[in-house]
Amino acid sequence: MHNCCPSQRQATGLNRHHWWRDAVIYQVYVRSFLDSTGDGIGDLAGVRAGLPYLKKLGVDGIWLSPFYPSPQHDHGYDVADYCGVDPLFGDLAEFDLLMAAARRLGVRVLLDIVPNHCSSEHPWFREALAAEPGSPARARFHFADGRGPDGSEPPNNWHAMFGGPAWTRITDADGRPGQWYLHMFTPEQPDWNWRNPEIPAEFDRVLRFWLDRGVDGFRIDVAAGLYKHPELPDSDDPEADARTRDSVNPLAWNQPEVHDVWRHWRAVCEEYTAHDGRERLLVGEVSVPTAREHAQYVRPDELHQAFFFDLLGAAWDADAFRKVVSEAMQDIAGTGSTVTWVLNNHDQVRTVTRYGEPATEGSGLGPARARAAALLMLALPGAAYIYQGEELGLPEVVDLPDDVLTDPIFRRTGSRARIRDGCRVPLPWSGQASPFGFTSGAESAKPWLPQPSYFAEYATDRALADTRSFWHLYRDGLQLRASLPQLGEGALRWLDTPPGVLAFVRGDDLVCAVNFGTSPTPAPVSGTPLLSSGSCPAGVLPGSTAAWWLSDSDL
Repeated sequence: MHNCCPSQRQATGLNRHHWWRDAVIYQVYVRSFLDSTGDGIGDLAGVRAGLPYLKKLGVDGIWLSPFYPSPQHDHGYDVADYCGVDPLFGDLAEFDLLMAAARRLGVRVLLDIVPNHCSSEHPWFREALAAEPGSPARARFHFADGRGPDGSEPPNNWHAMFGGPAWTRITDADGRPGQWYLHMFTPEQPDWNWRNPEIPAEFDRVLRFWLDRGVDGFRIDVAAGLYKHPELPDSDDPEADARTRDSVNPLAWNQPEVHDVWRHWRAVCEEYTAHDGRERLLVGEVSVPTAREHAQYVRPDELHQAFFFDLLGAAWDADAFRKVVSEAMQDIAGTGSTVTWVLNNHDQVRTVTRYGEPATEGSGLGPARARAAALLMLALPGAAYIYQGEELGLPEVVDLPDDVLTDPIFRRTGSRARIRDGCRVPLPWSGQASPFGFTSGAESAKPWLPQPSYFAEYATDRALADTRSFWHLYRDGLQLRASLPQLGEGALRWLDTPPGVLAFVRGDDLVCAVNFGTSPTPAPVSGTPLLSSGSCPAGVLPGSTAAWWLSDSDL
């Protein structure tokens, strides 16, 4: 059980102009959020219908996964037209209705933009396939002759993150084997050549198209990508990206030139802000080895923020969490930006399941730890992102049959390791059986991924009715975060604690503590907490529990 009392402090004189610095953004995976047409696939009209629910939850904004025209080889991250809406999800008129509804509710809208690669169906790539080697059309991508006497070997030894070589050989119009092109993910996702001035100019046009339609900013996919080493040399560890499923190859990621792109995009956003006073946000998906390198992306003239994935990847351990938080506060907050915390997203095993491993079935540790982690994240200085379904405590669906899997990782490798379908199963909204209110209409189609029967326990209507649910924990945490000036942007100070416990102070008197162990310990503050992730008697901090207190004594 969690406790929440009315705010004892109201924000007074808190500068909210830089809204993004402590914003809480909800990630909407559009195809799995809410289906308005009955075809089994979520859409923009469904997002619009769900906005009151998100407003009630208390988030500041939403980030929409890609809804652009796409053959959907990687669920929209293979973009064929950056300035349109795929008919699966609606049209531009529906997008405009969504924007108007969000504006009325005071919910900001971020779009997912994919500048590292496009779809093999993009008009420019189709033009490149039909063009000659060395042509301007091919110069927009990374086309190269193969190695060996007949050019039958790839131009270098790089492997794609989703498995297999990072190069595919094309067949020329005369039927003979031709050049190779680079794709760091799948063959259906050719990488743009950002050294060609046409590419930055085109994305400048794309940014302005959506900014002119009123969006509040962009989540940037693969923000450490874009530029490759100009000579495309062999890698000392060519399979590192596929092995780690991360941007590890230093020749393909995190090239110094990428920072010039973010400086220009920041200038475009500032131009719009100067016109109407409304700040636009750039938040990057930045996967780099250290917090110090991460900090380079959020310097004052580059991205406003970048996801700090180290918290998501940290083991459930007090020392590990403290190290991650301390490094982030030192290296990232030191740039003048704020840390952007995240525990889950559409590419990761859901938090409840991740924290439950390798616990025995039915131990309850996964949900308890996920609830505690949520309160920890919401108490940290900076911004926080919530992946849809986290507020319901949804577990990963781990037993989807092979014949329904759609993740290109599975198609490329044949392995179920680290596939992402299990965290993308459509949300349950109501009822006792699939589609759980996800689709509409008397004869609605089955959801694009099957929902397990146990999703009935997590349906939104049940969560709203149960004050002990994950939903109420998140809602209460967001309400307190919005009303207490100690929370949000700022600093933290660690308190001395017994092993296995983390505690820190926000402001002068707001204490957050987390017991990472399974046995109760003395609470760092006497009295009943403002909010706790589970039953928390005065003076005690149970195992796998987090709590917030306002303290009357010096800390």
